[in-house]
Amino acid sequence: MLTTTTYDSPVGELTVTVSPVGVRALLWPAEAWDGRQVFIGASPDDEVHVERSSVPSLEHPLLAETLRQLDEYFAGTRRQFDLPLDPVGTPFQLRTWKLLSTIPYGQTLSYGEQARRLGDDRLARAVGAANGRNPISIIVPCHRVVGANGSLVGFGGGLDAKRWLLTHESDTLF
Repeated sequence: MLTTTTYDSPVGELTVTVSPVGVRALLWPAEAWDGRQVFIGASPDDEVHVERSSVPSLEHPLLAETLRQLDEYFAGTRRQFDLPLDPVGTPFQLRTWKLLSTIPYGQTLSYGEQARRLGDDRLARAVGAANGRNPISIIVPCHRVVGANGSLVGFGGGLDAKRWLLTHESDTLF
């Protein structure tokens, strides 16, 4: 069973989905339900429980903990998330997303450098495509990946949200 709720963040409303194993998705408003099925690995036969409140009941402690850690991140008191994750993707996507989690708070990496760290600098476009399918935005920080010249390119939440997140992280460094 998947459980989902919405979260009002400084960068807009986000949809948080958890499985019994971990956080499955953190999605932007533009990612419509049809797309979410791909992002969260759901099929039409899967049971999805929708929490109507932005404060999940105690029956869903992982959902509550995810929202608590998001609150801390946006308040500037959390730099790293400590949550079990349960992304659905290809082996290449999973490796790419795992590497995203190693980019330190307040720092950026180019797509080319991410490809090099994955073992093949010719994979920059494939890395960009995989990052674009990252189902757990912010928690798995694809916003920290930029163009070769440092430009802001490609982000599911839009470039304004990416700019906000990067500025937020640089402003809360101490």
